[in-house]
Amino acid sequence: MYFCIKMTFENKIEAAVQEMFDRISFAEQPAGLYDPLRYMIRIGGKRIRPKLCLTTYSLFCDNFSSEIEEPALGLEIFHSFTLMHDDIMDRSPLRRGRETVWKKWNEDTAILSGDAMLIEAYRRIARTPQPALPKVLDLFTDTAAQVCEGQQMDMEFESRDMVEMIEYEQMIGLKTACLLACSAEVGALVAGAGKAECDALYNYGYQLGMAFQIADDYLDAFGDEKVFGKPIGGDIINCKKSWLTVRAIEKAGEKASGKADKKSAETSNLLNILDSQALTDEEKAAKIARVKKIYVELGVDKDARQAIESYSEKAMESLSGLGLSHVKEEALRRFADHLIGRVK
Repeated sequence: MYFCIKMTFENKIEAAVQEMFDRISFAEQPAGLYDPLRYMIRIGGKRIRPKLCLTTYSLFCDNFSSEIEEPALGLEIFHSFTLMHDDIMDRSPLRRGRETVWKKWNEDTAILSGDAMLIEAYRRIARTPQPALPKVLDLFTDTAAQVCEGQQMDMEFESRDMVEMIEYEQMIGLKTACLLACSAEVGALVAGAGKAECDALYNYGYQLGMAFQIADDYLDAFGDEKVFGKPIGGDIINCKKSWLTVRAIEKAGEKASGKADKKSAETSNLLNILDSQALTDEEKAAKIARVKKIYVELGVDKDARQAIESYSEKAMESLSGLGLSHVKEEALRRFADHLIGRVK
């Protein structure tokens, strides 16, 4: 009986999200502006944010309607907007195995269509029904600003050798975790949940977002390419700061001097390897192997898995005292497990 309830709840969310995106439409003209929006939505993704929004809404309401579907769509459209502009800044040629918008069209189109996508996200969010609309708009606007702040920090880190873990986790909190937290709270707000429930679900989403980003960083180095969905070692090849990089630099300094903020010879060696160019496939493979070897020697891979587990536990601890039924709490646990389960 419990298995049937579990499958019905999750299938209901999956079916609702699929139907929402099957029905989504944008203006037809000018096609040069709106075709990239249709393209970004078609290449899809895991739809984590609308699924989380509908999941938290379902904790308090039984049936879906446009009152929750529109803001849930808005959250995913906003996420797609950030990806469209991120791809320009990162010079990424591929997104989910397909050409990125700036590569398929051009940079000007990607910038302008990204702007149109942001406006479309606000249009959907603004269809949130009263009395939740003011709170949802404030939350979404604050979150949108935080995502931009996180992106700016991420770009600034690229020109720095040393980044403290507290800075890095602040950055991913802004760039990734805040939007998941917003998605969780929007569902609760639209469902009419009280402040305690909304605060708890926001924290659940935030902690889960932290676990998700660290898991993504981990899988970029240690994942299975077929499961991960993109080539392994991209962060290493592109000299990008990741949780593993920051922790490795931190531990290399501690190992040599007992002080995490001192640049040791081992730290310099790691930084030199990370900053080295790799042009051919052989050079790329060798660079990835060397960096991963250092990660393993320093125990960074284990540290990452422990951090993922710790944040996941914090997410579930956020729900204590809410009085959720066992079935509802288990639904949130399965959502968390599904999100970061690729690391386990």
